[in-house]
Amino acid sequence: MIGFADVIVDLQAGDTGKGKVAHALCKTGDYTHVIRYNGGGNAGHTIYHNGKKFVTHFIPVGVMYGIKSIIGPGCVVNVKSLFDEIQVLEEGGINVSDYLMIDKRVNIIQEKHKEEDSKDSTIGTTKTGNGPAYRDKYYRQGLRAENEPKLQEFICDIYEELHLKGPVSVLFEGAQGFELDVDWGDYPYVTSSHCTVGGAVLNGVPPQKIRNVYGIAKAYRTYVGAKHFEGDSEYFEMIRKEGGEFGATTGRSRQINWLDIQDLIKAANINGVSHLIINKIDVLEKVGVFKLIDNGIEYTFKSTKEMMDHIDDQLTIYTDSLYDVKFSTTPFDI
Repeated sequence: MIGFADVIVDLQAGDTGKGKVAHALCKTGDYTHVIRYNGGGNAGHTIYHNGKKFVTHFIPVGVMYGIKSIIGPGCVVNVKSLFDEIQVLEEGGINVSDYLMIDKRVNIIQEKHKEEDSKDSTIGTTKTGNGPAYRDKYYRQGLRAENEPKLQEFICDIYEELHLKGPVSVLFEGAQGFELDVDWGDYPYVTSSHCTVGGAVLNGVPPQKIRNVYGIAKAYRTYVGAKHFEGDSEYFEMIRKEGGEFGATTGRSRQINWLDIQDLIKAANINGVSHLIINKIDVLEKVGVFKLIDNGIEYTFKSTKEMMDHIDDQLTIYTDSLYDVKFSTTPFDI
């Protein structure tokens, strides 16, 4: 029986610090399960745990705290990469095997999917095979985890785990971001899964069980992919270096642009965000510039507080359910 579920959703184009938020929320002891609800090896969450740096691609961060951690049916998994990730985590002192679970419905990224994805030259994918794997899933030709012999020790039925045992409390850990959502993103420059709170619900939780929706953004925007995204400013290279804006999966330089407040409001409203966390405000402080875009107009502010007040005011006016906004610095703590 599900008591409640909280959802972490990225409100931009990924790389906003969702993994850090999930890691911090796991410390509260509120959750019996952490569920990764979308994506696959194309996402990387950089996490510092007990003084060590880890980059996860498939495995929910709950394993770091001994919490049951499920790769949900909305995900796709590369078997070899998954076992490589398990090895790295366990060599770092984390007990993965006792807590990792994989829903039987998860689809497998096969070598043919990676080979096909490696030829992409238009979207700018991470070439991990996600898109072709999702295509085969919806074409009803995919290979499911329940039929992959190497995964049998981890296989579960997420329905039985969440609804027939309990009570349970769930933290949903998302991947990619709203601006990459297959429906709501800048199509065709999108990912192949649902990056919204709806994507979490598709993993077997009734909508009325959703308690908090943690929307995550940065004080500026970044994007990795083939389309032209970066604005025209001498500050962007400084932001890239100061913010360490290089992809956790590919190492590619992230394109930079100013925060667009109207896009943020749209993402917050569609996802029903209750708690908004805006990360890396300290990067702008170090660079010494405070700018954002609002209705196509570039605004320059004199201080962090002035910029934060503007964001807070606009969100208060135009969002439906938001009641908590937090501005966070890179040494992350909620």
